Amino acid sequence: MQELFGNYTLQLINVDSNSFWIPVLGVGLLIFAFIVNISGNKFIQTFTSFVSLLKIIGLLIFAGAGLVVVNFTFSPAESTSQAPETSIAGFIAAIGLTVLSFKGFTTITNQGEEIVKPKKNVGRAIMFSILISLVVYILLAWAVSSNLPLNKIIEKKDYALAAAAEPALGNLGVWFTVIIAIIATISGIIASVFAVSRMLAMLTNMDLIPHSHFGMPGKIQRHTLVYTIVIAMVLTVLFDLSRIASLGVFLYLIMDLIIHWGLLTKLKDQIDFNRIIVIGAIVLDSIILIAFTWVKIKADSLIVLVAIVVMIITYIGERWFLKISKK
Repeated sequence: MQELFGNYTLQLINVDSNSFWIPVLGVGLLIFAFIVNISGNKFIQTFTSFVSLLKIIGLLIFAGAGLVVVNFTFSPAESTSQAPETSIAGFIAAIGLTVLSFKGFTTITNQGEEIVKPKKNVGRAIMFSILISLVVYILLAWAVSSNLPLNKIIEKKDYALAAAAEPALGNLGVWFTVIIAIIATISGIIASVFAVSRMLAMLTNMDLIPHSHFGMPGKIQRHTLVYTIVIAMVLTVLFDLSRIASLGVFLYLIMDLIIHWGLLTKLKDQIDFNRIIVIGAIVLDSIILIAFTWVKIKADSLIVLVAIVVMIITYIGERWFLKISKK
């Protein structure tokens, strides 16, 4: 996501998308996210709520303008060249990336103890979060596909949304879309850092993961915030946007499968849940993971290898920690 911030920011100053400034800007955004996250929960809530509202309104304005230009037609923009061939495996693998688009509800679950009446409001917040995201994504996809042919969407890749704004709103539309995309990326990064750092703090307090202060003062949550930012910086420097997203898909789907399997086998007598829904999630996650892995093996086998290595190291490290912590 921080790579995406760099890509869009450089569009405002006409700098090549392969510039070294992309990781530099990404690291800068992470530093800003760190500053916001140490500013207190009240400030975080106010800031992210305001930015998120701007993001939703801006994206809806863009989608509405794009659809007005094409008279709300469902016909995709005509391509000047032959569209690339697609496969069922490729289509299913693409769904893997959309899974990350809806991962924002984990921000809600990871701060459950800070929500008023969590048993009542967490479920509602998740449903509203998914519903709003679904509506915005559908409208954006409709507007983009109506104004930009498929080959151009593929060509523009990381900033296709900005390119799609040009035929709809002209040069001002490109600026408007880039600014909205920057705002969206900022809010997403801050929310993700907030959620991940708190989740790591929770796991640390439950003695499920190792922790070291490294001489840092303050609470554990402040330490996990630093770890989260540092790891994100390393990924920003070493990998491009598509590889970071691909790695995220692998780890996220595997995590989902492990959690669902744990519900079915280890926690079935402790937690009340619908077995059909959990089994359905396992089946769908497995299909997407298999298709995504197959496509990535052919297109970018390195990221598959990196994902496997990361998961093996995590598994071995966690088993070792749990073993010695019980002694």
